[in-house]
Amino acid sequence: MILLNSSIGNYVISNGKRYSYFGGNNYLGLASHPSVKEASIRAIEKYGVNFSASRRTSGTADIHLELERKLADFKGKQDSVIFPSGYQGNSILLEVLKERYSDVFTDQFAHSSILTGIKINPADIHYYDHCDAGHLESILDKFKGSYPLIITDGIFALTGEIAPLDKIYPLVKKYNGILIVDDAHSTGILGKNGRGTPEFFNLPADENIFQSETMSKALGSYGGFLAGDKIFTELVRESSATYQASTSLPPSVVAAGIASMEIIKDNPALRIRVLELAGELRKKISGLGFQTTTDNTPIIPVMVNDIDKAKHLSSFLEENGIIAPFMNYPSRQELYMIRVTVSAAHTDNQTDELVDLMSKWRRMN
Repeated sequence: MILLNSSIGNYVISNGKRYSYFGGNNYLGLASHPSVKEASIRAIEKYGVNFSASRRTSGTADIHLELERKLADFKGKQDSVIFPSGYQGNSILLEVLKERYSDVFTDQFAHSSILTGIKINPADIHYYDHCDAGHLESILDKFKGSYPLIITDGIFALTGEIAPLDKIYPLVKKYNGILIVDDAHSTGILGKNGRGTPEFFNLPADENIFQSETMSKALGSYGGFLAGDKIFTELVRESSATYQASTSLPPSVVAAGIASMEIIKDNPALRIRVLELAGELRKKISGLGFQTTTDNTPIIPVMVNDIDKAKHLSSFLEENGIIAPFMNYPSRQELYMIRVTVSAAHTDNQTDELVDLMSKWRRMN
């Protein structure tokens, strides 16, 4: 386990030593942005550290409503609803939509928040091959007459692959289904406006497409949110036990979210920068002979042929001043990898140093 003694940025302090940091999910570098920290501090001075109540009782403050307005504007929707953790988003969606589906179809490598959020008979849960719309169609065809809900990650957290929504969405239409996209790693990154995977694929506005989203990654703060029309957001507020029973987000976190949204709105170059940097780094890592994925996202998995080598590569990098963690992550896949993540805050010198060390390790092994 990596023990941090500092804030998160392109560099961190761990056990008293400074490291170049290629871990985590701080894709736009906002988690320690001065304006975000200042907003968070001011909110504590005004509101304290906790509202100590649920949103449904006395836990709603003016800043909660302000953040929800800013998120809705960012997503191009009428409204949004925030809650304490992005992990809850899939559970909330599956809960409030439960009358609209009978069977769930999900990618075999779906995030654990998807799998734990499905509360139906296991016999009604169907797994399709990873990112394989053809296999999905063959399964859907076997269950004609059902009410299908298809749920997938937008960007897969471990591998950085983008779900082929351009192929999945036509199946949603063909079989009269519902589509949920867990866009935790896509929001703020993909699409012309950073609205996520559906925008990346230019999917039309459709009342049967839902996104579960988080503020804890590219958006630099914490908590989950759902955006849509007012009928949908009121349905969440009125019918989700998870939402109703949760203590509201603390003021420091809400203020950080508001500040981050302002930065993202005014600085679209951050999104361009991280994707350009990630694209170049991915090419260089692949050029060294390492196996990785091809989609241009900030997540670059470095896959080696056994667990000991994966751990050794991560340790070698750490010994030489770079944190790029070995992943032993709960999922349905068995891959041994170093998960390299790129931030808009990284410098070219940092990525060059990473490549040089990986090249050295490759020659030694």
